[in-house]
Amino acid sequence: MSEQVVVSEFLAAQRPRRADAARNFDALLAAAREAFAEHGADASLEDIARRAGVGIGTLYRNFPTRRHLFETVYANEVNDLSLVAEELSGEPPWQALTGWLRRFVAYTLTKRAIREALEGEESDVFLACRQSMYDAAEPLLSRAQESGEVRQDMSVDDLLRLVSGISSVAFPDEEQRDRVLGIALDGVRTGR
Repeated sequence: MSEQVVVSEFLAAQRPRRADAARNFDALLAAAREAFAEHGADASLEDIARRAGVGIGTLYRNFPTRRHLFETVYANEVNDLSLVAEELSGEPPWQALTGWLRRFVAYTLTKRAIREALEGEESDVFLACRQSMYDAAEPLLSRAQESGEVRQDMSVDDLLRLVSGISSVAFPDEEQRDRVLGIALDGVRTGR
């Protein structure tokens, strides 16, 4: 794969064109995302196929290796984050930024499982995904800073590391995770 991987193009190239095959592909991605969030990187491929309502052969036709499945699920999640950023771009700056960050937290559950499985390995797909996330977050952060609602001394990298750190902690429930995220975001806001 080239160094200039674009996440949306990678996904488009992976997705089958025939309608029934595309439905199976989408069902496998959804099932894998759910299984990775629940069971981590050790999620069973047989369980993923069963959740998707397809046979294991269909899974392997779409994703010949476990790594290919991980990369595609990861790229799909990042692509969804980019689409959410576009959807939120018309909202008031603070609401757009925090709405996207809350979706980012949900994404990190899947990301954690995939990163555990591929510990220390980088690929063109992962590098493209990182760039795509930063590209999605940058305009939201810039708008919030320009409106005076967010600290000027913060970069996208600072913000994503802050939120990633919070989402990497095991909380007893989502309510506490949301509360801690809210506390951190209060530190990002200027108080206007």
